[in-house]
Formats: sequence, structure tokens, C-alpha cells
Amino acid sequence: MPNPSPQGRRRGCKAALGPLPPRSKRLHSPPPPETVSLVRSTTDSLFVRGLQKAASESKLPFNVGIHEPTTEGKRVKNTLIWINEEGKITQRDQKLHLFDGEIEGGPVLRESESVEPGSEIVRPFETVLGRVGLLICFDLRFPTLSTRIRDLGAQILTYPSAFTVPTGKVHWETLLRARAIETQSFVMAAAQVGNHNGKRVSYGHSIIVDPWGKIICELGGVEEWEASQGSR
Repeated sequence: MPNPSPQGRRRGCKAALGPLPPRSKRLHSPPPPETVSLVRSTTDSLFVRGLQKAASESKLPFNVGIHEPTTEGKRVKNTLIWINEEGKITQRDQKLHLFDGEIEGGPVLRESESVEPGSEIVRPFETVLGRVGLLICFDLRFPTLSTRIRDLGAQILTYPSAFTVPTGKVHWETLLRARAIETQSFVMAAAQVGNHNGKRVSYGHSIIVDPWGKIICELGGVEEWEASQGSR
């Protein structure tokens, strides 16, 4: 790639991935009413504009999950944007499946109260890594969706997520490996980890899986986060 950053040049980096987890500008997510009041458009968001500048300066694309305003103004969009090497937003996927559930030993979540669901599949697009298909978090539990995107030509599926600890422990790795195997695609899943707002903790364990279901890269999770909290 032309003129990459010094760190990227040494490591042969081709993209700034994660991708970054969903809603990564607010790792400690506020309650729904506050979420709506804090949301900004991409043109007004200092966070997004900062990433666009970083992408342009490093000549690396960024893939990041954010909240965006809705027309109705009562909820937000949970979207995944692709910022290209020039710092321009070229792709935008709005989360299709919302998570409403009560988890035994975990939180009660009603995403539909504050998030507007998407209504269309974003077609895979060409990148320096290959053809990327964008999906978000709870979309992981719907295999027909990933299969459809693979049929449209995706070679890489992204699942930036904020899984709960109970579901993460039993389902996270299994689901990611299953989506990779059944679609014969690489799966890249950045995972938020740690405390949100005193009521919820995310599982973490960002993972990249190859088409054979082999984990080729994994970062730490809630266990390391808990250990770090205890050492403070």
C-alpha cells in the first residue's frame, strides 16, 4: 500500500481491524434515554472524524461500530461503517437483528427499546484484504444471513460484538467457528470487554477464524479484565 504508517509498514498492515467493537465510542454504555441524547451524526462526531483523519494519515481503512441518529429521534441506529484509506465513509451496515432477552445469571436486555433495526443486507465490497461482508453482534446467530452474504461474494465476514458473559462463555467461539466453516470464509470478530455502566459486563475474546474453523488470532477477555480490576 502507498505510504503506510511506520508501524503498519513494519508489520505489513493492510487494514486497521478489529474491526472496532460496536458503539466503541462509548465503551461504558449509558441507559437508552441518555444514549439517544448523546448520539451524533458522523459529520458531527469528533470520534468518527478523528478516525477518518487517522485512516487518511495512515493510509489504512478502519471498520468501526457506532450509534447514529434516526429520523424519528426516539431511538438510534447501531451501524458498522467502513472508512477507506482516504478517510471517506464508503460502506454502512445497520444491525438487522436486535437482542431482547432475559439471561439467567445475567442482564435483562431490551435493545429494541433504544435501537432501530436495519432493513437491508449490505452487499460485500472489495478491499485490500478481499471482499468483506458486514454483520453485527446478534446477527451472528442467524446462519442464513451469513450464507446469503457469502453467496453474494463475501470472503470475509465481520461480527463486531458485545456479547454478555453467560452467552459468550458457551456460544461465542462455537458460533464464530460455525459461521466460518459453513460459509468457507474468514470471520473477524472484535469483541468489547469489561464493564459498561455498572449493570453489564461484556465477554470480550476478539477472534479471527479461518475457513476451516481454526482460530488464527485471539485476544483476551473478561477473565483478564477481572484480574486487572483486582490488581488496582
